[in-house]
Amino acid sequence: MVQGAVQKRGGRGLKLSDLLVTILVSIVLGVVYYFWSAVYNLFSFFPQADELVYGMWFMASTLVFLLIRKPGVALIAEIAAAHVSILFGSEWGIQLVMYSVLQGLGAELVFAAFRYKNYSASVAALAGIGAAVGSLIPDIYYGYIQDYQTWLLFAKYGMRAVSSALICGYLAYAIVKAVEATGVTNLLRPVEDKDYAALDD
Repeated sequence: MVQGAVQKRGGRGLKLSDLLVTILVSIVLGVVYYFWSAVYNLFSFFPQADELVYGMWFMASTLVFLLIRKPGVALIAEIAAAHVSILFGSEWGIQLVMYSVLQGLGAELVFAAFRYKNYSASVAALAGIGAAVGSLIPDIYYGYIQDYQTWLLFAKYGMRAVSSALICGYLAYAIVKAVEATGVTNLLRPVEDKDYAALDD
């Protein structure tokens, strides 16, 4: 009976509390996104050097998923964070809507490929790279890269992929581990088999 109740509480569907946490974290990261433009613009010491910090734009998708560990939150978080940035007056404006959908979807598909059961830094890094791949589509649509030489194209997106892996993967993972130490994440996540085992002891 206890296990049945725990299963009901720990289902993988999104609850109102999951959505509220997703939106709250996304609001914070949306503000970070807005101010990150200043950091982004500082990286101009060689062509495309700003790609070294580009991965921050995808942080919401991986950070929120690692916190909540449920399907859909990576996409929702990225879209929500972008809208907050737009409301703050981001220089990128309405373009961010398309970027956020494709970036969030790129990350979401990676987590889905692991059936939403792998919460490691390496999978988060792959999700960050997935978001980077998603960002390539609007770059093409808006005509940002058509005139690039091949070497520059590979350099640009190679740096973006590395940045995404480091920031969205390893940095996001480190942040979540720090939050886990407080015990807060126990209130956010589905119950796992090891928790059932603990009840039986």
